[in-house]
Amino acid sequence: MIKTIIHFLVFPGFLFLSVAGGFVSWFDRKITARVHFRKGPPLLQPFYDFIKLLAKETLIPKNSSPGLFLLAPVISFTATILAGILIILPAFGIESGFQGDLIVIIYLLMIPAISLIFGALASGNPLSSLGASREIKLLISYELPFLLTLLALVIRTDMSIKIQEIISEQKLFGPFIGSFSGALGFIVMMMCVQAKLALVPFDLAEAETEIVAGAYTEYSGTPLALFKITRYMLFFIMPSFVVILFLGGFDFKGWNIILSIGKVLLIALLITLVRNTNPRVKIKAAMKFFLVWMNLFAILSVILAVLKY
Repeated sequence: MIKTIIHFLVFPGFLFLSVAGGFVSWFDRKITARVHFRKGPPLLQPFYDFIKLLAKETLIPKNSSPGLFLLAPVISFTATILAGILIILPAFGIESGFQGDLIVIIYLLMIPAISLIFGALASGNPLSSLGASREIKLLISYELPFLLTLLALVIRTDMSIKIQEIISEQKLFGPFIGSFSGALGFIVMMMCVQAKLALVPFDLAEAETEIVAGAYTEYSGTPLALFKITRYMLFFIMPSFVVILFLGGFDFKGWNIILSIGKVLLIALLITLVRNTNPRVKIKAAMKFFLVWMNLFAILSVILAVLKY
């Protein structure tokens, strides 16, 4: 019981994910600033932003459904921590004893987007509803190629749906990105991660210049802080997930510690460069991109995995 509480609250739960996520978020903002020829924020700026929001008053819209409106960020926050625990535990070589954890992770990683949709709809704001509508369309579009990419990896590991076994397979035969199916899957996964993190060019649900802050328009104070810290954690969880699935996971022995951290930062760097070198696309273009091209790449990855390429 005590061990479970420590996993949830300390490592690899809330405290660890928040600190690691805040650092990766700072790294993203620092690189973005450099791309724009600016100095960028100090290292602790993400944490200052979070604490500042906690001190703000929480306003509840008059025409909202208060229960669902306030519950949405809590559900999103909790699901993200659980997903992080199931991903990070095997990454650090800690046996969770959880069979089929990959399936549970898939569901948990969907919950933040679904929670945002329900929270936005519950706010009673038309701009929030528009943001929720866009998020629904995006979710429908990118989840299928995301699942197909994972299917290709499952096929490569003799139908294993356990993260620990996916890592072990790569330690024996090399990272999956070194194969044709793995390279294609990596491209698809990176685009899906970009959409899951709601970053340009797929930040359609919040699009500040178009719909104020979209799904987040009516949120303030602690609920907005929970959404923000959830985004921080996901910015660490998703790159770590990609490293585990395609780059052989982590190794925390000797100099390999630096290499493992470098892998996460490399994925975060790629995500940051994509969002700083592309304009926001229209929802129709985003849906076509995922439903046509990314699905095509993902299906090809599955076929190549079946053929052992």
